[in-house]
Amino acid sequence: MPKYSVVLPVRNGGEYLKMCVMSILSQTLTDFNLEILDNHSADGTLEWLNSLNDKRIIIFPSDKPLSIEENWNRIATIPKNEFMTFIGHDDLLDDNFLEVMECLINKHPEAGLYQAHYRYIDDVGNKIRSGKPMDEKQDVYEYLSFFLSGMSELSIGQVMRSEYFNKLGGFSDYPNLLYADLELWISLIGKKYRACSYTECSSKRIHESSATSSSSPIKYYYAFLKLLNFFVELKKSDNRFSEIFQKYSMDFLKPYSKSISHHLLRIRKKDREGILVKDFISQYKNLIDALIADNNFYPENEFSIKMAKQIDNSYILHKLFLIFKKLYSKPILHG
Repeated sequence: MPKYSVVLPVRNGGEYLKMCVMSILSQTLTDFNLEILDNHSADGTLEWLNSLNDKRIIIFPSDKPLSIEENWNRIATIPKNEFMTFIGHDDLLDDNFLEVMECLINKHPEAGLYQAHYRYIDDVGNKIRSGKPMDEKQDVYEYLSFFLSGMSELSIGQVMRSEYFNKLGGFSDYPNLLYADLELWISLIGKKYRACSYTECSSKRIHESSATSSSSPIKYYYAFLKLLNFFVELKKSDNRFSEIFQKYSMDFLKPYSKSISHHLLRIRKKDREGILVKDFISQYKNLIDALIADNNFYPENEFSIKMAKQIDNSYILHKLFLIFKKLYSKPILHG
């Protein structure tokens, strides 16, 4: 039985899928299966995969279109080998990725999560930059501190024991899986620590279009509030987490009060599922108070957030705002 499972959820991956699959099949360490969760592709994906006639490929097709959450959550239900990783269909593994991970696992057999260094690439595969530095060993407290202070980032190349992933139930139910990986990494690292290889051996693709687009603001709103509730539960579980949130989380959280308020404001109220800017501000303040004792952050003290609430509270002002937004694409509120 192979040691590794490389899991690839995909729907209509096109040429990027082909490059991703070939990067996986080119591994110098061949002790793996490529397990593909095809989400009812209609672009010839299944036909191309079958034409490869590679026994390492196992395909789990869906008989109907699934949401991204539903397809990725199938990872917890399929058979997997002892160790697993997952990858987006437009990302790439260097041919030595699994070999690097094998060495790392042998060196740190007790780690809860393994990762190697990585790079970001553009649409055509040119390197944009390397990922942020990572220590060889990092416990969950260091990891969370680094993340909140902007010294680490969510990216590619994580390997974990399939047993651990399954016991956690796979991904938590974040809309569009936003922040689901962060909760997963914290849970896995908390078992022991994260071990990292300094070898750069995977690529995360950043599309030009993705730099300016975002997920549905409503889904982003729900996902971020879910993340904050997860943080609150972490704080309750351990005094060391409480100290970390007290020290690092304000600088991380403050900008979101503005960005989410403005994202909500740019949506017609009938498309917001009843969510108002004032409701978000109230919820956000309550969650920040639950995380950070004796803080002096009041969202409405910021001019642009105060204005967003006032515009949202007025039918006429909000209609004018939406009309103006169509005519003028740059940010409207400043401060």
